[in-house]
Parts: sequence; structure tokens; C-alpha cells
Amino acid sequence: MSPTEESPLRTDGGVDDAGGTPEDTSATTDGGVPAGPVAPDNETPTWRERKERTTGLSRLTYEYFERARYEDQTVRQSSDYIERDVLAFPTWPHETVRNLSIASFFVGMMLFLSATMPPHIGPPANPSSTPAIILPDWYLYWSFGLLKLNPLNPDLAILGGQKLMADRTYGVLANGVVVGFIALVPFLNKGSARRPVEEPFWAAVGIAGVVFALTISLLAVKNLVPMNVDLLFDLTFLLPIVFGTVTYAVLKTMREGYMYNLNRRYYRLRPPK
Repeated sequence: MSPTEESPLRTDGGVDDAGGTPEDTSATTDGGVPAGPVAPDNETPTWRERKERTTGLSRLTYEYFERARYEDQTVRQSSDYIERDVLAFPTWPHETVRNLSIASFFVGMMLFLSATMPPHIGPPANPSSTPAIILPDWYLYWSFGLLKLNPLNPDLAILGGQKLMADRTYGVLANGVVVGFIALVPFLNKGSARRPVEEPFWAAVGIAGVVFALTISLLAVKNLVPMNVDLLFDLTFLLPIVFGTVTYAVLKTMREGYMYNLNRRYYRLRPPK
């Protein structure tokens, strides 16, 4: 059909050249996708009819996952050499629909929890009395724990047993060192690996950092922990090393088999003799 020829679709209630009737015709959008039945010129569609022709978020979400599964399966079956980065999808509508679905789910959960379990409002604070234990918010316990590293602040003999800096200054410096290291990690690890087994060292560093954040948080609330303070202080630095070492050893043993399976899956290489 040439660009100047018209399709046999009619909207004036007549019969087309192919012998069809208006009941089996439908309007099309760009790309030839049917958009729903076309109302006659002298009839305005009702709200329900317009609603039936509307594509909702649930339908778009379903189509996104079905298309993603189909395209992934088709590409893998039709190609002998597949890079992982090839299996990507455009921002609209694929990524947009997925992100809207995830965001809608979490927003709905927050609204549900806030409506069913409202926060308890305690008695007002008394400005004339100081609490026995003053703690920051829970997500700042790790920073508060770094302010309690007094035993690590050395006494220098050349200063007559005096410390080079105050304990508070030492704690603030420790916060700067930890935050600075976290900020430098993305610049130090510039590899393209996406899975822990592909980078065992950096995965071990991440696990050690998470464990250290938990142990230093416990040190921050040592008054509430039923454990010897000296033992808690030692575990604060020993547990991250132990967990990091175990993580590195386990991932290192898994790496050889993982890389072989990865190459066999994506590059279809022959197994070694």
C-alpha cells in the first residue's frame, strides 16, 4: 500500500471496499496499534467507554515484564555471542513503568503503615532535667561510637605522658577518616564487575564495613549492652576482620567455577580439557 492510499477503515458508518462493517473496525495510533472502537460522529463516548479504552498502570506493568522476558529469551536463542550489556531496555516505557510500580508499592506501604499504626506520642520533654543516657538517632550510632575511641588515642612519652590531641578531637578525626575512605571507594574500584563473586576483595571490604558499622554502634550504646566493656571493644575491631576474611575466602573459591559458567552461558565456549 502506497503512502497516498487510504486504509479501508471507515468511521462514517458506511461499508468499506473490502466488505467489512463498522463493527469490526478500530482506530489506530502511530504504529498501527488499535486504540479501541471509534464512536460515530454524532455520538459522544461515555465515561465508562473512555475508561475501557484506557491502559492502566497494572496493564503497562504486565506488558513490561512480558516483553522483557520475551526479548531476553529471543535474543539468547538467536545469538551465539551475547554481551550482558546488550540486554537493555529504553527508558520509556520500560524503565519508567518499572520505577513507577516500585515507587507506588512503597508509597502505598508507607501510607498503610502510617494509617494503621500511628506513632505513640509520649509525654513532653522536661527542660529542667537531663536524661541519664543521651544518644543520637539510631542511624548515627556508628558516628557516636567513633567518639568513644579513647583507648586508641596514644599517650606520648615525649610529651610527659600527655596525649597529642584531646579525645574529642581524636573522635572527630576518626569520623573524617572513615567518611573519607567511604567517599574514595568508588574512585578506587573502577571495574565493571556487578557481582560480589567477580570482585572478592571489594566484596570483603564491603562486608567488613557493614560489620564494623554494627559493632561500633554497639560500642556507642555500651551502657545498654550486657557485656564486658573491654571484650566489646576488642570485638569491635576483630569481628570486621574475621567476617571480611571469611567472605574473601568463600568468594575466592567460588570465582573459578562461576567464571567458567558465565563464559559458557554468554560466550558458549568449549569446556577445558
